[in-house]
Amino acid sequence: MEGTPRLQPKAELHLHLDCCVSYACVAKLCPGTTLAEYLRDYVAPAKCADLVDFLKRPTRIVRLMQTPSALRLVTDDLFAQLAADNVAYAEVRFAPLLHTADGMRPEQVVEVVETAVAEAGAATGVRASVILCTLRHFDADASMATARLAAARVGGGVVTGFDIAGDEAGFGLDAHVAAFDFAREHGVRITAHAGEARGADGVNEVLDRLRPERIGHGVRSIEDERTLERLVAEGVHLEVCPTSNVQTMGSLVASYADHPVDRLRRAGVSLSISTDARTVANVTLDREYERLRHFFGWSTADLARCNLAAVEAGFADAAVRRELMPLFAAAVGTAPAQGCLS
Repeated sequence: MEGTPRLQPKAELHLHLDCCVSYACVAKLCPGTTLAEYLRDYVAPAKCADLVDFLKRPTRIVRLMQTPSALRLVTDDLFAQLAADNVAYAEVRFAPLLHTADGMRPEQVVEVVETAVAEAGAATGVRASVILCTLRHFDADASMATARLAAARVGGGVVTGFDIAGDEAGFGLDAHVAAFDFAREHGVRITAHAGEARGADGVNEVLDRLRPERIGHGVRSIEDERTLERLVAEGVHLEVCPTSNVQTMGSLVASYADHPVDRLRRAGVSLSISTDARTVANVTLDREYERLRHFFGWSTADLARCNLAAVEAGFADAAVRRELMPLFAAAVGTAPAQGCLS
């Protein structure tokens, strides 16, 4: 089934720049890299030991992304992948403080990626915005510095959001609450990783302390009925990345058929589908969609409703969202509706 042609446009809200580098791009950044080395060092196995094991691969990619030219090359490479995957709208996230090892200032890093995203979007027709990430292991100063970078760029049409990623189970939130408060107060839109390496308690802690509009992953909310009810009542959107979860969540999601995405959808939770890490997870949205059709019987209209939900929850400005809505509504066959449920 995974070889069927693309049937519809797509929106992708959860996409890490440092997890989406093709072999051709790596070969340019690190000449002499063989395909076997690429598959070994940059692509994770179908089952990782845990999230920390999965995150070893992006660390290798980040080492290649320390110059303006490398950042532009990786961004162009990603947008070529998005265009080939028929993605109409994407939100690309990255942690700018990770790209200063060779002397770039954090402000320069953001400016380079912002410009590269705008130019690649114009060249490919993929509408896009950027989310800046702090990381769980960062201290309070680093987290606040990232929030300030986001606040300084918001309003320009490219940088729109702030996120926290990294080792959810290994590090708490104390160092990050002030940064999220600062970002929110300065008009930055908020999402946050949770419910991946920790259970529903982690989702609730993030909701209580960081107050995001969206949750990256959030799939372990399924473990607690009250958390599901809270997500629905508060209209919190989940950025669900099924293949990535199968890789990182061990026996909790033993196979794609065990993933809770369909149960979350049927519970009324607003959600959309993303790849998370096209290289590391070795997946495209086409393949995600085919797996959802195969394992859960999702229709083209079901997927289009999730894309509508993504646009509704997206951080692009209202004018961009209005332009995108009819594109996805056409695949549903009705006027745009709230959420991704029938």
